[in-house]
Amino acid sequence: MLTKVLNDTELVRHYLEGNEHAFEILLQRHKRKVWSHIYLMVRDRETTEDLFQEAFIKVVHTLKEGKYNEEGKFLPWVMRIAHNLVIDHFRRNKKMPLVRSNDDHDVFATIAQPGKNVEQRMVNVQIDDDVRKLIDHLPEEQREVVIMRTYMGMSFKEIAEQTDVSINTALGRMRYALINMRKLIKKHDIHLERA
Repeated sequence: MLTKVLNDTELVRHYLEGNEHAFEILLQRHKRKVWSHIYLMVRDRETTEDLFQEAFIKVVHTLKEGKYNEEGKFLPWVMRIAHNLVIDHFRRNKKMPLVRSNDDHDVFATIAQPGKNVEQRMVNVQIDDDVRKLIDHLPEEQREVVIMRTYMGMSFKEIAEQTDVSINTALGRMRYALINMRKLIKKHDIHLERA
């Protein structure tokens, strides 16, 4: 029986030797990171599920065809596959999720807020950008819960199931994330008042 003590390289080797359970461990180990990465780009749960499954189908085919040569770099390799599938998805649908200017602001978000003047829209875009940066500074477990709850609209029950923790743990991570974000806001004197 395989345990989670084995590293990715060892699990890939076991899988290539015919042990299907090894791939299940790899999938369980990395599914949250890959799923969240896809979701943050497409912002649609159904599309994320489709692309997530497509990514791991491609991983399986590549492994079985003997074309995997990323020794010791399994997760970055899977993330690159997922990222490329997202890009392909947007090309097929003739749209990209965000167009950013040189200072990394979402240009279309500034335009697409009817009823507000340009200055108000710019303030709101800056606030959204500041919040994303705050979330990026959180520890991974807290960041994951904030993204699932805020951007994906998941209930704490769904978050607990997705992350394999109790509901109380998911609630606690959200609580600590908010505490940490407040500390960062105070430390960096960030103002998050919308126009």
